[in-house]
Amino acid sequence: MSILCTICARGGSKGVPKKNIRVLHGKPLIAYTIELALACPQISRVAVSTDSAEIAEIAKEFGAEVPYIRPSHLATDEASKLPAIQHLVMHYIKEMKFAPDYVVDLDPTSPLRTMEDVKQCIDLIMSDPECDSVITGYKSNKNPYFNMVELDNNGFAFLSKKPEGKVLRRQDAPVVYAMNASVYAWKTDILFQREDIISGRTKFIEMPDGRSIDIDSEIDFKLVGLIMKERQGK
Repeated sequence: MSILCTICARGGSKGVPKKNIRVLHGKPLIAYTIELALACPQISRVAVSTDSAEIAEIAKEFGAEVPYIRPSHLATDEASKLPAIQHLVMHYIKEMKFAPDYVVDLDPTSPLRTMEDVKQCIDLIMSDPECDSVITGYKSNKNPYFNMVELDNNGFAFLSKKPEGKVLRRQDAPVVYAMNASVYAWKTDILFQREDIISGRTKFIEMPDGRSIDIDSEIDFKLVGLIMKERQGK
């Protein structure tokens, strides 16, 4: 069974400028994800999709394949990630004659994930015939049954989800999970049937919140750097 790992890295980032290649604890951010993917024995090839020549060059330096520069219409602020992944996989199938059985996408802004997190997703989708895709996330500390609200047209707040009974503590509310965008896995044929990341028969791998930080701000960047430094000191 062959697996293509995709890594999508746009050049534009408003929260953290050039975050995908910004140096974090000694190396460019994207390098952590590339190195992890290359070290995973189940992954056959590692491909980066980017609209940036600078990111492409750094990705190649760390061992990833960059078959092309991503078309501009797939790299806007409004463009979703899924079409970029589909575009990259289709290029490998049509132009490079490599048709993977599975596709695993690793987000470069989640450098704290471990090999075990990736392997759990791969093992699950390969072993469960009922499973079309796998996503990762963590137990949310905010709960729509207890402390998440929406506003009506008059500005009055109401709970996002109405519990069946009275919920006095968050611990008593139904458990909900937050996606962390760290790992996605699909059967390849299912990937091209999708218009949304979550649809069909999607299963879930829970990761601890300490490995679920998705770098989207300067605070996230600093926090991940501190965690890496602390881990290295142990």
